[in-house]
Amino acid sequence: MLQVAGINLMQQTQSIKDIDITNKRILIRVDFNVPMDKEFNISDDTRIREALPTINYCIDNHAKNIILVSHLGRPKSRDHKHSLRHILKRLERLLNKNITFAETIEQAKDLQNTLGDQSIILLENIRFYPEEEQNDTEFGKKLALLCDVFVNDAFGTSHRAHASTYGIAKFTAQKVAGLLLKKEIDSFAKALFNPIKPVLLIVGGSKVSSKLALLYNILDVVDKVIIGGAMSNTFLKALGYDMQKSLVEDGLLEDAKKILALAVQKKVKIYLPVDVVSTNSLEDNANIQTSPSQDIPQGFMAVDIGPATTRLFNQVIRASQTIIWNGPLGIYENPKFSRGTFSIAHTISDSYAFSLIGGGDTADAVDKAGERENMSFISTGGGASLELLEGKILPAFEVLDKKA
Repeated sequence: MLQVAGINLMQQTQSIKDIDITNKRILIRVDFNVPMDKEFNISDDTRIREALPTINYCIDNHAKNIILVSHLGRPKSRDHKHSLRHILKRLERLLNKNITFAETIEQAKDLQNTLGDQSIILLENIRFYPEEEQNDTEFGKKLALLCDVFVNDAFGTSHRAHASTYGIAKFTAQKVAGLLLKKEIDSFAKALFNPIKPVLLIVGGSKVSSKLALLYNILDVVDKVIIGGAMSNTFLKALGYDMQKSLVEDGLLEDAKKILALAVQKKVKIYLPVDVVSTNSLEDNANIQTSPSQDIPQGFMAVDIGPATTRLFNQVIRASQTIIWNGPLGIYENPKFSRGTFSIAHTISDSYAFSLIGGGDTADAVDKAGERENMSFISTGGGASLELLEGKILPAFEVLDKKA
């Protein structure tokens, strides 16, 4: 039976629109973990833009002041590279507001008292504090002293029980979901509760191990499954194919057989690559060939789905009404091996299906294919979306207030 406890709990969670925030101090846990180049220029500000509706809602509804808390990367200690100062100007430009930067929690507290009403404060990278990832109780209490209302709008970190996503809630009178979190909730619910059928799951990426729980859990809700990327190599080898030098998780061959058998039992059709693009090297002078999946040249590795597979998968997509996609179907970062993944993205965008894109590499692939604006919903959290599809309860949702 499909485990959907996590989504059930999410749907019961109060959002910021369910409470009165007038003249209250608001701490919003946002996700400003954006990619930057060596000169600290932001290459993709999607996560910042996605946080704007919640921030603007607080401004429009006369919150006393707003403190924004986020992480950036995985710093070992305080360093310039991971400072949130790098995103301050972009955030000010997008909000069209002056924002005050606080180096420390103590400084943020002082600024609340001196700046007056309607001020917005951006706190320095919360992961500069080791207590954050330790979910230290006293640290959570310290953060809670900054606010009357805690708003979690960082779906991408909601699968982590950290102080700023989990521990703070214990000491906050009101704790609710932001508008981005509400949008994530609604999109996952639409795809998994009474979806328009047929429902298709497209799953890819490099490892079966990272998607095992997802595959076992979701066979009760989907009608069809496309398996591509390196993880399809393990399934093909489980069927007896010689995958040559392709990436295969030999320890999971029995699991692959069980999933294939379970799909037959549940009348779920699984589609695997019928042909592949393979190469003998990932270097520039590589020899690249296309062959049937069962006839990969000796010493070669599969790196993309082949043209026949692309046509097959596209036919399956066009016949679907709800599409959940998690994981690219090849090494899309290399233009030579991106054709299959990009073709799938184009076909999904051209379809009338509700499409839910599962964050991370999948969102990046869709972006590189130029189809970001044409998908129904792109999740902001790769790991969080995967755990949700696995049926897990995300820690950050456990501690938020529930509707009566």
